[in-house]
Amino acid sequence: MNLSGIYLTVLLGQSSPAPAPKYLLEALDSIEVTHSDTGRSGFQMIFRAGRSAKDTQDYKLMESPLLYPFSRVVLTVTINSLPQVLMDGIISVQQLNIGSEPGAARVSVTGEDVSLMMDREEKSEEHPGQSETTIARKIIASYTDFGLIPDIKAPFVQETPLATERIPVQQGTDLEFLSLLAQRFGYVFYLRAGPTPGRNTAYWGPPVRQGSPQHALSVNMGPNSNVDKIDFQNNSLAAVEVVGRVLDSSTNKPAPLQIPASQRSPLAGATPKTKRIMQFRKSGLTGMQASARARGIMDAAADNAVTCSGELDSVRYGGLLQARELVGVRGAGRTYDGLWYVKKVTHKIRQDEYKQSFTLTREGTKSTVGAVPP
Repeated sequence: MNLSGIYLTVLLGQSSPAPAPKYLLEALDSIEVTHSDTGRSGFQMIFRAGRSAKDTQDYKLMESPLLYPFSRVVLTVTINSLPQVLMDGIISVQQLNIGSEPGAARVSVTGEDVSLMMDREEKSEEHPGQSETTIARKIIASYTDFGLIPDIKAPFVQETPLATERIPVQQGTDLEFLSLLAQRFGYVFYLRAGPTPGRNTAYWGPPVRQGSPQHALSVNMGPNSNVDKIDFQNNSLAAVEVVGRVLDSSTNKPAPLQIPASQRSPLAGATPKTKRIMQFRKSGLTGMQASARARGIMDAAADNAVTCSGELDSVRYGGLLQARELVGVRGAGRTYDGLWYVKKVTHKIRQDEYKQSFTLTREGTKSTVGAVPP
């Protein structure tokens, strides 16, 4: 599909996806892909389901195994000669909507990224003498069929439990367990399609709050503007401070909760001075474990302090806005200009139109940088 200088490549298949046949590409009406820092990424593809005199038994698209559930879908977008993998996913739902008018029939397929395959089997397994990092690396390595590339960041505090003290036990799917292990440190686990078609990066670590920002979102800048609409919200009740005492399970002695500094790089120059106070009431933890979880609660709450939502035109923007990374905003004024964390992006693709709607977050107002690069 050619979208005024933007090219979409569609690969389909049960195990090794191959370029989609011509009749499917000609019937493709629209695509929507959503990436978020919570949960799996998802997609929906809608096809026009015309029926000719040869299709006496059924719609041709309904008989294509490429659109059956558990078929794999790889979408690659090329902008300015740079290909980027937009989605590597698995079809989970197929629908036929016939409609009441001639030519109104549509076949839609909906699915999620390949982490769907990590969420199909509940397990009861022990992981003796292994830290959370070691367990995460072992589970990810068992999914080589989906081209998983591990990207694991060790927590600032972690323990390798002795088998005589505690044995980590998995009760649930691999995806549930990896997410549970990550939450203990305020971390996240997700898959990102790419860097090449058929490969996926498996990230287990803190939300990305550093590195080079993406191409800036520009507003009120005349011909340099690339945002169609943008709104900001400052929630004074979002930020929290965790306080309390903890009964250290390793010493069986009470002690004040010692919360370490956040590992996140600050994105805001001015943070809320008044925060809601939350009592820490979790039990059965060591002092280090309690501190890590308290820090995670505070970092997660800060995500909702200041938010930004809007929509951009992909042709003028000249690339894909990536969720879970940083982006600069310029032209909105001193309060909201600066660097932001991209929480969610939804890609809406039709013939001659490609829009990206987004949600950004940071812990406060004002910029931490003197100028936002283009």
